[in-house]
Amino acid sequence: MAVQQCQKRGTAVAAVPFARAARELELKPREFELAVQLGLVRTFTAGPGGRRRIAREEIDRHMGAPGFPEALRTRVWVVGTSEGAELMGISPARFGRLARAGCFAPVRFYVNRYRAVVWHYLATDLVDFADASPELLTGRTPAALRDALEEREDRRARGWRARRLDQLLALTDDPWERAAATASVLGPEQLADAVPDPYERARVSELRPELSAVRADTQLVRAVVERVTLATDPGEIAWYREQLTAALARARAACPVTGPEGRRVEVAVTEEPSVRKEPSAGEVRPARDALPEPESAVGLRALWGRLRGRR
Repeated sequence: MAVQQCQKRGTAVAAVPFARAARELELKPREFELAVQLGLVRTFTAGPGGRRRIAREEIDRHMGAPGFPEALRTRVWVVGTSEGAELMGISPARFGRLARAGCFAPVRFYVNRYRAVVWHYLATDLVDFADASPELLTGRTPAALRDALEEREDRRARGWRARRLDQLLALTDDPWERAAATASVLGPEQLADAVPDPYERARVSELRPELSAVRADTQLVRAVVERVTLATDPGEIAWYREQLTAALARARAACPVTGPEGRRVEVAVTEEPSVRKEPSAGEVRPARDALPEPESAVGLRALWGRLRGRR
């Protein structure tokens, strides 16, 4: 497909479709999808329908960077529990405890044939966590962490939701799209309570993005996916509703929704709650810019030494 000329902030730029951009960046489809979600490959909206494209200069930027394509591939390298544990030099059981406590957030998931959620993590997140918290990798689990595991629910889904929402919010400055993104982690009942006006709720529902691309072919699988994508803890629901209230106030101020008779939704705007990230037990640290490319799970301990040696 030929490179198209599109308007970006009033300037004509060469726009490249996703499939071609992935080939030129030497990334597999899932790797490219993750690179876009993480903001490693920047996109912009172009043409009818608001389809996202890649600027030619963005591809050239990556291709001209040191270590291309290995450095870019490594930044989207994901591992499961076994690989992650081997990479960090700990047992799968300890890795699972750290993950459930929210020490690092998953970056994606899928549902296997037994309808169990399988989590994947960024290798760079694990490296950064291990370097920052070596005391959690050996010896007895600290009492505070043990207590947290006993008192709190599994925080992997919660961490994934927070991370995914950050990714969606980074894609748009439109106030209604940002409100819809925040609403995407709330179920129908919570959404109806948070957005009582039917016209506003219709607008939010229309713009509501898809959190996960996991296929839910059956009702049972759909229920499993919803347990990951929708907030269920009362505290988490209350927190997202607070953020949605703030987002709606900004959207109304910028572009109020009107009903069939031109009725505007009038809401008294007072001091808005501050917008902040959903709190978690462990903050996910940004990936490093350049790491050697892994080829398989073989020799992960040797790779670990090389990764830490680049500090």
